[in-house]
Formats: sequence, structure tokens, C-alpha cells
Amino acid sequence: MRIGIIGCAGIAWRRMLPALAADPGVRLVALASRDPAKARRFADRFGGEPVTGYEALLERRDLDAVYVPLPAMLHAGWVERALESGLHVLCEKPLTGSAKETEALVGLAESRGLALLENFMFLRHSQHSRVRDLVAGGAIGDPLALTAEFGFPPVADDDVRYRPDVGGGALTDVGVYPLRTALLHLGAGLRVHGAHLRFDGRRGVDVGGAALLAGPGGETAHLSWGMERAYRSRYALWGSAGRIEVTWAYTPPPTHQPVIRVERQNHVEEFTLPAEDQFAAVVAAFVARVRDGVPSGLEGEPLLAQARLVDQVRSLALGS
Repeated sequence: MRIGIIGCAGIAWRRMLPALAADPGVRLVALASRDPAKARRFADRFGGEPVTGYEALLERRDLDAVYVPLPAMLHAGWVERALESGLHVLCEKPLTGSAKETEALVGLAESRGLALLENFMFLRHSQHSRVRDLVAGGAIGDPLALTAEFGFPPVADDDVRYRPDVGGGALTDVGVYPLRTALLHLGAGLRVHGAHLRFDGRRGVDVGGAALLAGPGGETAHLSWGMERAYRSRYALWGSAGRIEVTWAYTPPPTHQPVIRVERQNHVEEFTLPAEDQFAAVVAAFVARVRDGVPSGLEGEPLLAQARLVDQVRSLALGS
């Protein structure tokens, strides 16, 4: 799969480009930045041709797909142009800032027979499919409630997550992880019944939040997130016969061996899984989807369900 990069962001340098460059099914053809020196620096490390300007990259005829790690506010426009150029797209999250924009892009990709994946790398880590298998096998009975928490200490003052002009804020950068976890384990029928966003008035962005969701069968999810708190990255499912917990859910390093804890009456089990690189797993899923049409779990209806929940959280929290 011949791929081009639209935007030389930090996440691309640290995690995604090493994974793309290492995958035998990928050839990194070109890397585009508005800054020629940055494009050259990325190309010197990862290979491919440095390109000045995103339009110039989309005009090439030697690409099958693009990876888009731009600031959030720029995603929708450049993803749309890439799809209109006939290219498959892997985009950093959030794909867009609203359900309306997400619906438009998902519809465009489907109409052109193209893959449009949102880079929720944690979903490709096998610890979550193991949880689903355990639940399906009756390990905790009927799942009734979920709690999920994701947060980390303050980032640098100039980080894009503190910039409202490029779509910064904790809800779409951090809160989407617990929201997507609720959808993964409790289903797409969830609705937001209460929400709160904590704002930083000086920076003009939300830096944390919480939400209460409920499903049609009475199942509930209590979610919290933030980017100015002690690190936490875990979730737990509480069922009619037990409880299951993932202790390093969202950002496990590739050397980490995940531990899944299952608690039942008078009995506790812990399952230690092999270490896994979830960024490499996303790349492999993208290649399989583009080449062979293998479902990825990172596109289509789950993207729409997640975008609708984000809209609901924002609407309830802001009273709009």
C-alpha cells in the first residue's frame, strides 16, 4: 500500500510513522508539510519524498492512501479532499468536530468505495477483544454498568490541545476514549443523560469532564476524563455475577503485558496477555481493509455513534 502523510505532527513522529515504516505491507511514498524543512526532517528519518503543501501531495498519482495527523479543526476539509482524490484515509481522532461533519465524510467514503478509518488505536489492542470474549462467555453475567477513566498531567502550554482555534480541548482528545469504551461494551443504543465540562477560561478550552450514559436495557456508564490530573487509564464492567477490569486500557506501551482482572463471589482471576503494539495493529488493520476489505472496527457506524455522543455531551454540558 503506497501511502502519503498529510501533516508532520508529533504523534506521527513518535508513534505512527515508526509503525508505518516498519510494516512490510506499506511503502511510505511522500510526506507533506507547509514547512519544507519539517518535511525534509521527517523524510530523512522515515524515508519517502518531502513535499511542500498538502495540495501538492494530493495531486500525486503514486498513492493509494493517506494518513492525516493534522490538528483536529483541519481534519474534515483535508479528509474530504483526500477522499475526492480517490484515496483511502487513516485520520487521527477526532475525525471531525461534529456528528454532521462525520456523517458527511462517512457517506462520501462509502459512496466512493473507500476506507475511512479513525485512528482509535486502543480498539485494535487484543486486551479489549479478550474482555468481550470473557463477557460473552458469561464471566460476569449480564453487564449492567461500566466506569471508565482517562486522564493525564498538564501538557506544554503551546500544545495544540490548549488551542481552541485548531479544535483543542479534552472532550474530543481524551473524553472520546471512555465514550468509545462504553459503545464497545454496552452497545450503540446509549444516550447521554448528564454531562459536565470543566473549562480553562484563560485558554478557552475544556480541560476535563464527566458524563452519565444509559442504554435501552437500563445499563449505565459513568465516564470521566481530563488532561490536568494524575495519570489514569482504566475501565471496569460490573455485571450480575461479577466484575471485570482493565488496568492500563488506552496507552499501554508495546512492551506492556496487559492484565485483565475478573472478580466473582469468593473468586478472583487475573489473565496476563502478551505484549502488543497497538499502533502497529492499527497499521495492519488499515492495510487489510484497503487490500482485502477486512472490517476494521474503526469506520462506519461506530464513528457516527461516537460523534453523536460527543454532540450530546457538549450540548448537555453547555445547556444548548
